[in-house]
Amino acid sequence: MRLDALKKILSRRKLDCLLVRNEANVRALTGINCDNAILVFRLSSPVLYTDFRYIPMVHRVAPKLECRDIRRFGAGKRNSFRFNRIGYESSVSHAQFLAWQKKFPKATFVDIAKDLAAIRAVKTPGEIAALRVAEKLNCEIWNAAKAKFRAGMTERQMARIIQKMMIEKGDGEAFATIVCVGKNAAECHHEPDDTVWNGREPVLVDMGVKLNGVCSDLTRNLTLSPSHPLTLSPSHPLTLSPLYRKVYDLVLKANLAAIAACRPGMTGKALDKVARDVIKKGGFGKCFGHSLGHGVGYEIHEAPYASKTSDMVLKPGMLVTIEPGIYLEDNLGVRIEDLVLITETGCEVLSASASK
Repeated sequence: MRLDALKKILSRRKLDCLLVRNEANVRALTGINCDNAILVFRLSSPVLYTDFRYIPMVHRVAPKLECRDIRRFGAGKRNSFRFNRIGYESSVSHAQFLAWQKKFPKATFVDIAKDLAAIRAVKTPGEIAALRVAEKLNCEIWNAAKAKFRAGMTERQMARIIQKMMIEKGDGEAFATIVCVGKNAAECHHEPDDTVWNGREPVLVDMGVKLNGVCSDLTRNLTLSPSHPLTLSPSHPLTLSPLYRKVYDLVLKANLAAIAACRPGMTGKALDKVARDVIKKGGFGKCFGHSLGHGVGYEIHEAPYASKTSDMVLKPGMLVTIEPGIYLEDNLGVRIEDLVLITETGCEVLSASASK
């Protein structure tokens, strides 16, 4: 457990205890993976409350962690006076929050969601190792899947090729796989449909396999580029417009510029600006509407964020995606995404094994 970091939250926020309910937070803090648990953390020994389905697993995985039946949580009249200031996650449901207020009517509740996000943003060596393996597998699946794509397939069929491999080689999808043929890529989060690929239009794929509890993320385009040529087959060369080539190369330039600039000590908004300035200078600033990137871990979107407003400082051990994009409605869309690990001197690209 990240005990020292939790103790600092208690001290800095002057809290009597922390109530941690979010499944990913519980896992990051205890190593326990279950969908019904409350971690009660005080300066004394932490206690995990869960139901009978998971208690044996907790005893096996974390034998030193005190585990109690969740039905006992907050039982007894003394709880109304035990805690004066309670740290909680604002992401819990309203019903859960009301239930806690009822159990501890005299307590003041303090949101610690950002504190926990900051703790999770810096990965442990074990988490980094797991994320490295997951991203490597993601790239391998992409390389194998694209070789199976054929003219006449629909977006759904191509997505299923990827999904099948993720189930066979990993733990399934970290998020719903995105496959976009031609102009459908102008929709950032297009849902694969029955659009048929003619074997010549560009295809955008955004995918992530889940493995050993952690996520991965990668966006690639089947395309021809002067700097990164790719021909699927001599009989079905991809046909790209001059505009597409221009947009693709500009997005690639922004991606590489951000990777080169990424280093510890810079803020998320400073990193976002590097890529955004490249695209603005190229004349497509208004067509890059989303943030540059996000952290990846037990959840597919978590801290740190590389956005216009993010003041979080990048630190060694953090992971962040670099995914600039340009989208022209009813015409085309290009996004190139890599997952990088912040190091002591810069960053390491974990998805480098997959050609852009």
